[in-house]
Amino acid sequence: MDLRSAKALSLDLDDTLWGFDAAVSRAEVALHQWLLKSAPSTRDVLTSSASLGHFRKKIAISRLDLAHDPALLRRASIREILRIAGENPDLCDEAYDVFYAERQRVVLFDDVLPALDWLSARYPIAAITNGNSDLNIIGLKHFFQVTIAAKEAGVAKPEPAIFHAAARALDVTPNQILHIGDDWQLDVEGAHLAGLQTAWLKREGGRSVVVGRQNQMSRLLQ
Repeated sequence: MDLRSAKALSLDLDDTLWGFDAAVSRAEVALHQWLLKSAPSTRDVLTSSASLGHFRKKIAISRLDLAHDPALLRRASIREILRIAGENPDLCDEAYDVFYAERQRVVLFDDVLPALDWLSARYPIAAITNGNSDLNIIGLKHFFQVTIAAKEAGVAKPEPAIFHAAARALDVTPNQILHIGDDWQLDVEGAHLAGLQTAWLKREGGRSVVVGRQNQMSRLLQ
């Protein structure tokens, strides 16, 4: 990894800038509460908010064609819950809106804002995500030139095409991008196979550790 040759950055979002599990858990609690109130028969289908994750995983296994689109996966799982419960499937859209709104209420890791402020002043940055976070709603959009989401790209990490889409959007070659992410397979191996430089960002006890570099994300490129 030659940092001097990096002309742009790409960043993963979930578990790199904020905790994914915590955000989804909060969203599933909000969705569960809404379903119990607005579609009471779902109480017989859902033993707890964690049951929502079970249904989503079940749909993900049976509908591999939706793997790149978390919104469609979540909607399909909600619709399945409503169907089994004998509730009106037209409630799906409103139910998903409840989930999605809460999904955007993420809690940033402590080093994220200083890091983005420092990095965006020096490099153009692309967000590359398999998720459905909205940087406008979260309030981070101004740090990024572009967001490449699997839903719009039609392909998810670790496929090279999604990384190459970021390179085109930033008007650089893949080997001029340093990709930073938490997932070894999706981010590090995926970006490496696509020809990008890589940095593996591990979160340990709320602290960021860039493997082979300094401990603070904001100091990564100093």
